[in-house]
Amino acid sequence: MRVRNLVALVVMIAVAWAAWRSWPRPELEITVSGPPLVNVTVPALGAQDRVGEAAFSNNCAVCHGRNAAGRQGIAPPLVHKIYEPDHHGDEAFVRAAQRGVRAHHWPFGDMPPVKDITDTEIDSIIAYIRTLQRANGIR
Repeated sequence: MRVRNLVALVVMIAVAWAAWRSWPRPELEITVSGPPLVNVTVPALGAQDRVGEAAFSNNCAVCHGRNAAGRQGIAPPLVHKIYEPDHHGDEAFVRAAQRGVRAHHWPFGDMPPVKDITDTEIDSIIAYIRTLQRANGIR
């Protein structure tokens, strides 16, 4: 009898946890507004960078703005010295996209994971961001 009660309790906890994880969280809803935070010079883009630009536009621009210029009150610019490769390596971008990231440099709040993004898309986005950074003096 005790084992059955314990199993029932574990199942109830698992169901409650799953329901809690899937419950909508208003703080994660994204408001589409806010002017760019920085001016970004966009260089001539090669084929790979155009793929990254498209993936960025589809997955990131709603928050980080067009050409990763950031959005006032929403998300930081990724074309910024804080995100230079020596400070935020490519793996930091991978983890942020896959797992989300706690706010630590900017007052915009935590970044949620990017839903349904593929590793290939992430790689092309990183290459695109690095191209933009180099064109804007960030090495």
